Amino acid sequence: MPRPILPILFLLATATLAPAALGASVSTPAPGPLRIVGGDGTGGCIAGAERLPPGGEGFQTIHLAHSSFWGMPQTIARVKQLGVQAQRAGLAEFYVEDISNPRGGPMAGGHAAHQVGLDVDIGLDPRPKPALSAAERETIEVVGVVRSDQRGIDPARWTPAVGRLLHLAALLPDVDRILVNAAIKQQLCVETTGDRAWLRSIRPWYGHRAHMHIAFKCPAGQAECVAMPPPPPGDGCDATLQWWFDQLDRPAKPTTPTTPPKPRVLPAACKAIMAGG
Repeated sequence: MPRPILPILFLLATATLAPAALGASVSTPAPGPLRIVGGDGTGGCIAGAERLPPGGEGFQTIHLAHSSFWGMPQTIARVKQLGVQAQRAGLAEFYVEDISNPRGGPMAGGHAAHQVGLDVDIGLDPRPKPALSAAERETIEVVGVVRSDQRGIDPARWTPAVGRLLHLAALLPDVDRILVNAAIKQQLCVETTGDRAWLRSIRPWYGHRAHMHIAFKCPAGQAECVAMPPPPPGDGCDATLQWWFDQLDRPAKPTTPTTPPKPRVLPAACKAIMAGG
């Protein structure tokens, strides 16, 4: 069975990084016009980033103590747009977690993605949500919609509203792809009737049982931004989807000590962007 084409942004997802040394501890964006250097598969940074407010129509940010909500202006605008569209469609508010650091670069905890302000994590819990206090924002746990065995959705938590939110997200301008658990992709393949073209943007990936990861395309005029290969043609409801479930039947590999990977070297152009000031 063919192995699916995997997006390059996560190929180094287990790398051990040193965010403070690379400028991730800087709490302000780099001044000046928008400039995106590199990409999630190569490491990168951003100048001219904007911050998503703590809340807005249709959304609330969570885990502020260890998440960061800076992105290119278009990313911030699209999150707000999705919140408005979700509300107009009668959907519940959604939670927003990581976008990028104020100047990009590796996120705390070893995130290989979210480096250039083009990515955002959005929760899929379809239930109504109260306004959270400051303390609740830090302790809230995003509810997953996938069974513990990862072979299908959890019928107690999945509703058609999840599919509607994913559909709205896939139709946002400049979406490159949206990563979800394979069980979520499988459910969309079963449920979707009529126009299925938007399913091409929904790609299976490890984890992602409680949130979708939206990745936007490099904006026009950003020659230093490294784009990902486009998703394969078709709706993705084929043998490449089955591959993910086949992996669940394989025995776990024994763990062996490994040499810690070297911290990733960011593009040279990021040195000035990452510098404080």
